[in-house]
Amino acid sequence: MAAARMFSFSVGQLLHSASPMPGNGGRGRGFFRPSPVICPGREPTSHELSNDFDFQEGLKSVQALLRQHPKSSRGIVTTVDHLKRLCIDHYFQDEINNVVDSCVHLIHSDDLQDATLSMRLMREAGYSVSADEVLQKFANGDGDFKLAHSKHIRGLLSLQDMSHLNVGEASLYKAKEFSSKHLRFAIKYLEPNLARYVKQSLAHPYHVSLMQYKARHHLSYLQSLPTRNNAMEKLALAEFQINKLRHQREMQEVKRWWMDSGLAQEIPAARDQVLKWYMWAMTVLEGFSFSRYRIEITKIISLIYIVDDIFDLVVTQEELSLFNEVIKMWDLWSC
Repeated sequence: MAAARMFSFSVGQLLHSASPMPGNGGRGRGFFRPSPVICPGREPTSHELSNDFDFQEGLKSVQALLRQHPKSSRGIVTTVDHLKRLCIDHYFQDEINNVVDSCVHLIHSDDLQDATLSMRLMREAGYSVSADEVLQKFANGDGDFKLAHSKHIRGLLSLQDMSHLNVGEASLYKAKEFSSKHLRFAIKYLEPNLARYVKQSLAHPYHVSLMQYKARHHLSYLQSLPTRNNAMEKLALAEFQINKLRHQREMQEVKRWWMDSGLAQEIPAARDQVLKWYMWAMTVLEGFSFSRYRIEITKIISLIYIVDDIFDLVVTQEELSLFNEVIKMWDLWSC
């Protein structure tokens, strides 16, 4: 019972709070969206963010941007990609779903960027899209990519991103090799900002990196372009500040729990590293909807470290044997 009182949510409650996303046409089943009901706290108000920025107006400006282009045009698909890379896409999920639903026309494009970007967005949304079928038009008779595409830098970048969503397709193995080779070769000939962006994309691929880390770099790149979108950039900056405040509040809650538990006093040799424990949960679970998950998982991680410290620093071999026996006898259902 003591262990149960250390946590404000049980595992069952956390699992129950996740609800399945409805299927949509060709989308796969089994995707989950966390319920916002379990999230503590509130979103910061506009005056907490900036004296000259209205958050709601910022949302409306970007919504207007999403309606400016025909749904199947490159402009609107590129805008959706920017929103996802800046981690502000969750504010416009309905609009983005409509855009992604119309991407089926672009995957048949003869333009490498249009076809691969729309295919990636559809696959991220759960659509079953065959990479081999989409990419075959860009390959020669031997199945290798045509050299004519080696000078299409943005197409190569999009192809590189798509290659990290490989589920065993031969074309995507070749896509990664082809795009990596020619992007590395092209770096020394590109203008500095684009060269820096290409280096970042190769060193820290979009789908295998911490999204918030990538968002900072993507915003810096957008700010270096001759044509900029102030509404999107300001909203991204506000989102960064919101996340900062949110993570600070979550860490404060974990810190209070840790101090109230008394474990730091009872086991002086144990590590007192709340920030380190929280970094695990923050990295794995991003977004406002996962706030309670991050807090509760951080508590579990802290106890794992405590047990590790007990084994390494505190007790004798005989005491460890007894401790193991107690753990084996632990009846989880009685908590």
